[in-house]
Amino acid sequence: MMRINTYLTALCLWFMSVAVVAAPEGKLSAWTKDAEKNHFNGAVLVALDGEIKLKRGYGIADKENKRAFSADTVFDILSVTKQFTAAAILKLEEKGLLSVNDPIGRFFNQVPNDKRMITLHQLLTHTSGLKSDFKEDYEVVSRKDLIHGALHSTLNATPGSNYEYSNLGYSLLGIIIEKVSGVSYEKFLNEHLFKPAGMLDTGYKIPQWPSQNLVVGYDGNNRWGTPLEHEWAEDGPWWNLKANGGLLSTLTDLYKWHLALSGKTILTDASKFKLFSPHVAENEAATSHYGYGWAIFKTKRNTNLVAHNGGNPYFFSDFRHYTDENILILFATNDRSKKNFKQYGRLIKAAIADANHTQE
Repeated sequence: MMRINTYLTALCLWFMSVAVVAAPEGKLSAWTKDAEKNHFNGAVLVALDGEIKLKRGYGIADKENKRAFSADTVFDILSVTKQFTAAAILKLEEKGLLSVNDPIGRFFNQVPNDKRMITLHQLLTHTSGLKSDFKEDYEVVSRKDLIHGALHSTLNATPGSNYEYSNLGYSLLGIIIEKVSGVSYEKFLNEHLFKPAGMLDTGYKIPQWPSQNLVVGYDGNNRWGTPLEHEWAEDGPWWNLKANGGLLSTLTDLYKWHLALSGKTILTDASKFKLFSPHVAENEAATSHYGYGWAIFKTKRNTNLVAHNGGNPYFFSDFRHYTDENILILFATNDRSKKNFKQYGRLIKAAIADANHTQE
């Protein structure tokens, strides 16, 4: 299964969705009318300077049952999951149970020499040299299978030498979270990240959402279904997806997460510094950098953007925070058409224009 890994291309400016909490103003108001006219499909939340301006769903989340998107629709956040895995590792570091500088040889037995000194920092920044994936997202892969597959795989590069996006590396981090904490990956996140942030609708299995709350994915005109309609293990997806993707959430919960990260509810300032630092360039031109589960960019306005997206053939999600301008945009859709992405690109421009009181 394909996932959109980073923000390395201009495509990240072309995704869309919609929602309204209070009557928007300026460019956002015009965008809303345009989105309705163009039959936009998805859900979006836009907050400017700490105030939610848009929050709602437009279009269809379930074609067969003619169920519309809403502000509370549960969607697959895909690779946006990685920021939660990174935050969990940092939470364990705060507790003194590990260090991001630890080699994986501390957590796994009989690690081959070429991988023994791979550090958690390298897994977090996609510089471990591990390949992108072990198997497909929905294949049955046990924890033991994932460990064996990772440790006995051929490295793409010498650890620490090169940035190469690796879902496999983040799944290893999820296993380390379980080994160190003594509880499941989802339970650790639920107790130490989600509950403290007030997030009651985020997870794999714990929230137990009604099936009618979830977005349905489509393969062309054929119904693919929701993630929960496909084979998962008892405690969530199999390990080729767990911890690198596949968490389910809502606009409201992701906004609560944003607020929690803005304060000290979840992580200390020292941990957040590691989370959002531009540790490694994602390309030779260094137009973007990777932190821990986040990508960091410098905009054309010379402001900072901290973001991550995720995609597969059925869904797309986007989480972007223009930190200097205090613009937050959250987006989810089951419509990957160019038309939908272009409309989302217009939303981004409208939000920036309203935040800066420009005529862009």
